[in-house]
Amino acid sequence: MGVCKICKKESEFISSFLGLCRECILTQKDARKISLEAHAKSRREFGLPEKIPKSKNGIKCGICGNNCRIGLNEKGFCGLVENINGKLIRHAGTVEKGLCEWYFDPHLTNCVASWSCAASGRGYPKYSCSKGPEYGFYNLAVFYGACNFNCLFCQNWHFRENLKSLAPLISAEELAAQINEKVSCICFFGGDPGPQLVHAIETSRIALENSKGRILRVCLETNGNLNKNLLKKFAKLSFESGGTIKFDFKAFSEALSFALSGVSNKNTLKNFKMLVKLHKKREEVPFLHASTLLVPGYISLEEIRKISEFLVNLDPSIPYSLLAFYPAFLMNDLPFTSREFALKAYRIAKEEGLANVRIGNIHLLQ
Repeated sequence: MGVCKICKKESEFISSFLGLCRECILTQKDARKISLEAHAKSRREFGLPEKIPKSKNGIKCGICGNNCRIGLNEKGFCGLVENINGKLIRHAGTVEKGLCEWYFDPHLTNCVASWSCAASGRGYPKYSCSKGPEYGFYNLAVFYGACNFNCLFCQNWHFRENLKSLAPLISAEELAAQINEKVSCICFFGGDPGPQLVHAIETSRIALENSKGRILRVCLETNGNLNKNLLKKFAKLSFESGGTIKFDFKAFSEALSFALSGVSNKNTLKNFKMLVKLHKKREEVPFLHASTLLVPGYISLEEIRKISEFLVNLDPSIPYSLLAFYPAFLMNDLPFTSREFALKAYRIAKEEGLANVRIGNIHLLQ
């Protein structure tokens, strides 16, 4: 049971750690300061910068959408980049070093987009190994141990422990070498691939070169806060290989994005728009996929309506996954998503004109 620090309302739908209700986040000026204080507190334990560094004389990183300007002896927001004696040192996220863990995930995988991607049999025989689900094949799942958001509900928050030790590390060439004839796709997720997209691009390039003549797709699950030019490079590889790029829309409102993830969502929306042209060029396997975690008390039906409107205006065929929430990390006092709410959100997305909508993690609904 949380209490809003502004309006003093008490509710099970208010995170006690954040200390803000949805209404005050959207309408009160003081909400931004309170939410940023909560995010700063959440990052101190892991030795991460309390906010995106914007030092006047700092060195610009430029690898992701945060565009950190890192001052002397400061770290980038992701924790992988550091200004040491006036030189920018990248501890991971390069061609030589990726901070990540990997494993073989049998199809159909637990990827959010698996119900609409080529692993389901779409695009056979050009992009898929079978007419139906690719049973007997695998996804090389690559979990990157860093992120350029700071979601207070993060369901994979343990990656911050990898950041502390900067391990395990693997080169793009070594990671690509793990692929065998039963691997039909690579999926980069995390954390988020954004701070290490250079590593993902080179891994994909090598893997595709080594796998000429057979199906191998490269896919991305991301918050979308990416460097535009690097995203274009990855998108080309993904599109040509039959892969899928899935954006996780934390919210449509920028104020809610700041409150929940500590970062603006403007770059996410712009990057998604940029990729729509490719989505329209490949009808047999949807290139873009969107998802939203239904965080009780914060992601309202109106928020789902706005995201749905945004997607419909781009292309009504874009698949949209509504994901059930479970209490995690610093929002572990919120309830699970209710079945009633998920069904209402589904109906709204369909009413707005989206052709392909699905409720995910249905086993979590209450």
